[in-house]
Amino acid sequence: MARANDAVAALLQEYADLLTVTGGEQFKSRVYEKAARAVGGHPVDVATMDDGGLRQIPGVGASIAEKIAEYLRSGHVAVVDTLRGQVPGGVPELIRIPTLGPKRAVQLHDELGVSSVDELRDAIVAGKLSGHRGFGAKAAENILHGIEVLERSHGRVLLSVATAAAEQVVEALREVTGCERCTWAGSLRRFRETVGDVDVLVAAKRAGPVMDAFTRLPAVADVLAKGATKSSVRLEGDLQVDLRVVKPAAWGAALQYFTGSKPHNVRVREIAVRAGFKLSEYGLFRVDDGSLVVSETEEAVYERLGLQWVPPPLREDRGEVEAAREGTLPALVTADDIRGDLHTHTDLTDGVAPLAEMVAAARARGYEYYAVTDHAKNMPMQRMTDAKMLAQRRELRELETGDGPALLHGTELNIGPDGELDWPDEFLAGFDLCVASVHSHFTQPAGQLTKRLVRACENPYVTVLGHPTTRLLGKRPPLDADFDAVFAAAARTGTILEVNSFPDRLDLPDELILRAKRHGVRFAINTDAHAPVHLDHLRYGIGTAQRGWLTPDDVVNTWPLDRLRDHIATKARS
Repeated sequence: MARANDAVAALLQEYADLLTVTGGEQFKSRVYEKAARAVGGHPVDVATMDDGGLRQIPGVGASIAEKIAEYLRSGHVAVVDTLRGQVPGGVPELIRIPTLGPKRAVQLHDELGVSSVDELRDAIVAGKLSGHRGFGAKAAENILHGIEVLERSHGRVLLSVATAAAEQVVEALREVTGCERCTWAGSLRRFRETVGDVDVLVAAKRAGPVMDAFTRLPAVADVLAKGATKSSVRLEGDLQVDLRVVKPAAWGAALQYFTGSKPHNVRVREIAVRAGFKLSEYGLFRVDDGSLVVSETEEAVYERLGLQWVPPPLREDRGEVEAAREGTLPALVTADDIRGDLHTHTDLTDGVAPLAEMVAAARARGYEYYAVTDHAKNMPMQRMTDAKMLAQRRELRELETGDGPALLHGTELNIGPDGELDWPDEFLAGFDLCVASVHSHFTQPAGQLTKRLVRACENPYVTVLGHPTTRLLGKRPPLDADFDAVFAAAARTGTILEVNSFPDRLDLPDELILRAKRHGVRFAINTDAHAPVHLDHLRYGIGTAQRGWLTPDDVVNTWPLDRLRDHIATKARS
């Protein structure tokens, strides 16, 4: 159920990779990569746009617009099909391995004759990479790690993909006559970072009409099973959706049961058993006579068992049941608490929208403040200069109207191999805030990576440590650093840790948020938006923060601007 924009963006990115593999011009490859990002981030469905509209998308010229139109019309693009035919068999599969890349995949295919992930793994284990240029012991270890990441992600999709599919299914089923309630449950409701399949729950007196409508949805590719109260389908794009229909009176018990997690439900059922009850998806029943105690709402089920209602993101058996019994569950941060975004980009670097457009989008969200943090100059592909950055600052000041958000001029610094930053402190002092992130040299030894991150935290002008683990879900593993040492340094120096909301990052992940919070760290939930539509990714960062038990006070961009400025100034004086 991917948007046409997502499918077109994937095609353009594939074409960029194919150009690299087949020896095409690198400039042309980068053009298509940027166009892919622009189309993916464009708010209007490209399937509804004519040629003139397509060419209004940043980075989409006449040639790319023609290819988009060809794909939307026929499902194919001739030049892409031609390049696919020029790529040796097996190379596209190898390219999927995180940490490998198109050029190195071709090299391994040509020099080792491997054509699959399994063949490459066997070659590495057998020591066949030894002696090949650029493939030492560390490189072999990194490729094996990449294969593990690929295999762990097999069959799972990003939270954003699952959410988009679930929203469309739920919206359609709510229109079915007799559907009284409908929502998604399972790992998606708990905001797990990736989702294997989507669970949808409906309350209706008659299940038949709902089942018929579900299995006939336009996006259904295959009906895997159809029963009286449960059906499963596979959508276009290969995502499985499971539907269960329950009686309206059982809604609360069923929603609690199918939301999970299994370990959480086991703990809740144990409490029920000790109290003389039986808890199932049909309700809470007395064991002695089988009579129904409660079932209609989740809140009533938890309350009858002597528990606070547990927010779904907390239901992972990480102490939430004990806290619910003691009445000490935290009041979790929500999207309504967020006053501003502290990490966003424009088309001055790798964003796809101009500064004024991004500011207008922030104003439309009602933000109190909004930071623009384009990349600094140590990333050559961004072509940043001191003059360009200062010119952007002047333009940003001119856009501040007084009736919209306070506009903060920042930058995303690159943390170099030794922890060095792009500019000297005198230049950094001119920014309202600085995000600092790792963008290269991901495979350094753990000790070196740790020192690198700690050194960045110790710079008085580094406000936020951006996407701290650098992971890309299903593509790149997290840094192998001592994060407890990093968290201790962040707490000591007042450096804020980012919860990056971009769906393929969600970084810090929830487990590390829990550890960092124990060190007394503060956090910022940012979108890292590269287009106006990306500001909507905030919901995924909020869900991740909730899984890490964060409250509004833990998150600095819930604070009033004066308090945030005081925090930044205090660190700069330290």
